[in-house]
This record gives sequence, C-alpha cells and structure tokens, in this order.
Amino acid sequence: MKRFVTRLFPASAALLGILCSTITAQAANRILTWGDLASDLNAGSDRSPQVAQIASGSFHGLVLRRDWKVTAWGDNRFGQTEIPAVLKRSMVRQVAAGNVHSLAVLWTGKVVAWGPANGQFGDFGQCQVPDDLSRVVAVAAGALHSLALKRDGTVAAWGNNSAGQCEVPAGLNNVVAVAGGANHSVALKRDGTVVVWGGNAQGQLNVPEGLQGVAAIAAAGNHTLALKRDGTVAAWGTFGLAQCVVPEALNGVVAIATGDYHALALKRDGTVVAWGYDTAGQCRVPEDLRRVVAISAHGNHSSVLIHDRARIQPWIRR
Repeated sequence: MKRFVTRLFPASAALLGILCSTITAQAANRILTWGDLASDLNAGSDRSPQVAQIASGSFHGLVLRRDWKVTAWGDNRFGQTEIPAVLKRSMVRQVAAGNVHSLAVLWTGKVVAWGPANGQFGDFGQCQVPDDLSRVVAVAAGALHSLALKRDGTVAAWGNNSAGQCEVPAGLNNVVAVAGGANHSVALKRDGTVVVWGGNAQGQLNVPEGLQGVAAIAAAGNHTLALKRDGTVAAWGTFGLAQCVVPEALNGVVAIATGDYHALALKRDGTVVAWGYDTAGQCRVPEDLRRVVAISAHGNHSSVLIHDRARIQPWIRR
C-alpha cells in the first residue's frame, strides 16, 4: 500500500509491476502503453466496435468505444474499473481518468463518477458529483478532483480543494475545454486564451505572457501544456524543469497529453514525440511507432491509440 499512497500525491514517484496483454497483428484498434504500465491491447477489430477515445489514470485506463460504451482495465483497488450499471444502458459522450477515479459524461449531459467510495481511503470527494450538475458537455480529471464543462461555457469543480483547485474563478465563461493537474485547474476560453487557478507552488499558474491562439490544453502534476492553432506547443510550471522544456522545432502537432513528469505530442503525420523525466521509460517512444490517432498520459506512463489504416483528423479549430 505504501507505493500506492505515493501516487495519490504525484510529487512522489512510484513504480508498479508490468501489466501485459497481446494482440493480433491485424488489429484495427491497438492501444499501446509504455512506462510504469506496459500493455499492448487489441481494442477493436473489423467485427467489433472501434475506439473513439482513450483516457489514462495512475494505474488504470478507460476506452470509449464508437458504440458509446465504456471499457476499463488495470488496477481496481478503488473500483475505478468497475463500470457503473447506468453506463451500460446509456450513451457516453466522453471519459476522463484521475489518480484513482474515473469520469464519464452522458449525451444527456449527466456526469457519472466512480472510484473510491465515500469515506474510503483515497476519497477526496472527487466521485461526489454535485446534485444540481446538468447540461455537461465535457469532463476532466485532476489527480484527486474533477471538472465539468457545461453547455453554457461555465465550469463546475469538486473533490480535493487543498490548494483552491475547485474554486472556479467568479465570472469564468465562454470556456471550451478544461484540464486538471495535481492541485491546479485549467480552462481554455473560446478566444484562445487560458485561465488557471489553484496551487502555484511550482509556477503552474504562471501562464506565459501573451499566450493566445490556443486550441487545446493538458495538465498533470504541477505543469500545463497548451497547443496553439499553428501546431506549436507551450508549457509552464514545475519551475521550468524537463517536462516544460518543449523540444526545439516541434511543430505540426495536433494533440497533446501530459503525465506527472513528462509530456507527449501527436504530430499530423501520426508520429509521437515525448519529453521530460524518463524515470520509468515513459519518454521512450517505441521505434517505428506510426498511425497514431490519439494519445493519453498519466503518472509515469504514456498511451497511444493506433489504427492500422488511419488518417489524422486534427481537432484544431482554424
């Protein structure tokens, strides 16, 4: 249990044993993970529903299939991979994963959270969805807190609030995306600017001066990434340590993801770039990795979704 406690608080590093699975060479959907979690999963085939989204928790993963159902695998000590019954009879729009909890937003606008039970070790209220929360279009998971983006462009937050990460700034609106780190939260506004709140012990609230034209955000640990509409990436927090030092000449990026101590970028050509601290091999992108269409990261591992016959469809608004 001691090793697991360290991951509840991402300032400490912890390693877990390898999880392994095999796939067939003809898999149409392949989820490859490396770092302190290693897996190679057949997530779909020509005869089964394919994958729409992947999400990574500390020791577990979520898949949203194209039939709008959710699959999970990995550590289940807190019930984070036990899919709630309501999700089995509902259509899910999007999923997210925190350290020890999972989130899903239904097409009805309702949010479902599962993981540590009320009062259980690891429970910081991150699974206690506000009763009046509705009309949600997206969710994000911080380490031990949860965020929801509503249809009207406002944000709700709940869970661990040790550094004010659940205290949404008054008047925040026109939000199009949210992200959560260890003890800070991030919102992307429609005008391409970024708003952050929560803890700032390592500069995670110090948005680079003049940052604009942002198309996507990602957060974990004590740092944040911003993908700009021109395909370049900005990073800040953790006092400019390795995960915030974006590789020179990195461009053509269509998606970003970040773990506690590292960062990932998906390029338009389907290749992946990783940087930061390589404590568990999370930055060692497999050789000849191609045809990647989605990326995810958490803790000290990285995950990618591979389609055998794929073409990148960037979500960047032009």
